[in-house]
Parts: sequence; structure tokens; C-alpha cells
Amino acid sequence: MPLSCSLLTSPRTEFLSPYTRPFSAPFSVVHELEWGKCQLGRRGFMLKGIVASGATVAASSSVLTEPVKGVDRLPFKPEGYNYWTWQGHKIHYVVQGEGFPIVLIHGFGASAFHWRYNIPELAKQYKVYAIDLLGFGWSEKALIEYDAMIWRNQVVDFLKEVVGEPAVLVGNSLGGFTALVSAAGLPEQVAGVVLLNSAGQFGDPNENASEIEETAFQKVILKPLKEIFQRVVLGFLFWQAKQPARIESVLKSVYVNTSNVDDYLVETIKTPAADPNAGEVYYRLMTRFMMNQTRYTLNSVLSKLSCPLLLLWGDLDPWVGPTKAARIKEFYPNTSVVNLQAGHCPHDEVPELVNKALLDWLTEVVPQT
Repeated sequence: MPLSCSLLTSPRTEFLSPYTRPFSAPFSVVHELEWGKCQLGRRGFMLKGIVASGATVAASSSVLTEPVKGVDRLPFKPEGYNYWTWQGHKIHYVVQGEGFPIVLIHGFGASAFHWRYNIPELAKQYKVYAIDLLGFGWSEKALIEYDAMIWRNQVVDFLKEVVGEPAVLVGNSLGGFTALVSAAGLPEQVAGVVLLNSAGQFGDPNENASEIEETAFQKVILKPLKEIFQRVVLGFLFWQAKQPARIESVLKSVYVNTSNVDDYLVETIKTPAADPNAGEVYYRLMTRFMMNQTRYTLNSVLSKLSCPLLLLWGDLDPWVGPTKAARIKEFYPNTSVVNLQAGHCPHDEVPELVNKALLDWLTEVVPQT
């Protein structure tokens, strides 16, 4: 994660962790920094990032923290809610309510539980789905080669096989970029997109396309040594990042109002990180996925978008500030912007404001019956 409000990642990563150039950001919980200004610092991300990637791990502790006053909260279930099999992998999701479908997509390192204060409220008027991306949350921590298109394909198939009708996609951090690429690839089934401090960067997708051919010495000697070093360093960083005190510390660095950084939130990040495959997924994300993201640019994706876009932007985000929201609106005029006094995860920090703004916008975008 981010963690991706994407929950967290590190103050310098963005991605898909609000991508910054290299992308570094697992656990959105522990999250993404700006590249450029929105450029991710790979080292910063590794230090603070946590990949709360998937896996159904049973948690023994109970979460007793009181919810935000006046806002319903999704009950925490250590075993998760619902599961769907996608390409042989176990995918976790939550579904509540009836009506027009709304699909919520978490950020790097986070899970469906990060929408704990949004699902119950939105479900009073709509059918709300919240999905865990492959490798995160309660979804399987698959040992595959991760790529932004993996999550796009997952969401597109989820829309076709589970939702089964047009929907609005809502995403935070990495989940925001995933929502964008999914909408661009399946325009007939996406009625609108909502981004909360989204990952992604503007740029030339061909800028770093050329690769220098490796010498025999590099392939046989240097590359193996580099991989060994990376495994040792990243193994230690992952162990450090999944400690409860570290998770809480990183979360507090991206929440302006830290009152919602509670036991419930920490548990939703700690539990998936305990999966036996979590460390390997973290390694693959940090060494392979994050290094190959510059070809996925916001301008290339936005140029293919055809539906209304809403930006719910935490202006106090230390990684992805309001300048990025303004640039998105400039590039894609069919955009509405709501600026919020919050950090990287406004949906969890100021849920009552996000819920109201989202519901107001939905009345204009969603067909009313």
C-alpha cells in the first residue's frame, strides 16, 4: 500500500502509489508520495510502505475502538466477507445495499475495510461493492509478476462477472489509477469515476522506453548479487514495516486528523501482512512492479476516458497535493473538484464530508429511477 489511503506508503511514493516516477508503495498503507512533486521516492516508500497484500489470514484480536460519532462503520470480520475466484485466485469483496452499483477500490497496501465509514452510508441509496485487489487485503497473495494491468483486468472482470451492469468506480491512491484505467478499457460499463488523491503521473510514456542491453558480466555477476542484496534489505524493511507501532506511525504521518488511526485500521493492515506469502509479494512489488510504471501515464489514460470525473482531494496530503488535482481538471475538462482539508485518505479521515460530496455528485451522474 498505499498505506493506499491507498493506505499508507511512504511520504515519498506515489504510483500507483500516486506514482512518482519509480513507484514505490506498498501498503498504501504506508503509502505513496508525490512524483515530481508527485514522484515517489523509492527508498522512502520501502521504509514506510507495507504491503498488506492479500491472503485470508485469521486474526485473533478483537477491534474495540469506538467508531466516528454519527457515522456508521462496517463491522470488522477477521475472516472477511465474500469471495470470488478470478483466474484461479481468491478475491475478497464486500457488498451491501441495493440500487445502482458503486465499486470502491482501495489504495496500495490497504483493503476493502479502508472504506469502513463509506460503505454503510452509501449503501443506504446504492449497491456498494468494495474489492480487495490481488496481492492486498484479504485477497490471495499470489506469487505472480505484478503490473498495473493485472489490477485493471481484475476490476474489469469483476464488473462483468460480479456486478453485471454499469457502475461508478471510486478509487483512492493506487485504487484511483486502477479505476481510471478500468474505465478507459470498459467505457460501456462505467458511468463515472471518482478519484481520491489518486496515484499516477503525467509524462511521456515513451520517455524511458529504450533499454540498454545488458553485458554478460552484468547478467551473470552483477544482477544476481543485486537481487541477493535486495532480498536481504527488503526482507528487513518488510519485517519492520509490518510491526503495529510502525503501521500506526506511518498512518499518522498521512492523516491530518489522527483520531481515526485506531486499532481497527491498524488491524486491517497488520492481518494481511502476516500471510506467509506477504514478504515475497512485497519483494516483487518493490523490485519489479515499481520499476516499470512510467509507461502508464495520466495523460495517456485520461485521453481515453469518456465519462464524468469527480476529484475528492485531500489538500493537506504530504505526497499528492492539490496541484495534481488542478492539472487533472485542466487536462480533462469534464471534471468536478471538491477540495477537502484532509490528508492522503480523505474517505477515512473526513468520511462525513466525502460521503456527502459523493452522494451529491451521484445524483447528477447516476440514472434516477
